[in-house]
Amino acid sequence: MKKSIFLKFSLFLALISCEQSKNNQESTDRLVNHPNATEQTEQVLRHVVLFKFKDSATETDIQEIIDAFRSLPNKIDGILNFEWGTDVSPEGLSDGFTHCFFLTFKDEKSRDEYLPHPAHEAFGDIVGPHLDKVLVIDYWPKP
Repeated sequence: MKKSIFLKFSLFLALISCEQSKNNQESTDRLVNHPNATEQTEQVLRHVVLFKFKDSATETDIQEIIDAFRSLPNKIDGILNFEWGTDVSPEGLSDGFTHCFFLTFKDEKSRDEYLPHPAHEAFGDIVGPHLDKVLVIDYWPKP
């Protein structure tokens, strides 16, 4: 009798364990194979802009440039995300580039509309006189 109850209990635990494992796998499959997760990664365009300022650029000039760049997502549709920062790498390989601006566009069309947009061109008038070098890279993210 005890053996029968123990056997039934063991079988019950094994079934629960299998069901939990199956549910965990289905959850993982939903995360990994979720169409929007893949689409999001494949269908956005990243736009990376690096600035090396002239020695004559003051902190006030640079702050004006940062503020002007930060305002572009409010003026230009198609920019999904914007962030920026300054170089903090200990490697010393920045080649004088100190500021990085990272924009995400929903597609090429949005990026192509951004480039000649009057607000972007006005930003160019603000930043241009203070730039020594600029580096721009666009890419499609890959997992």
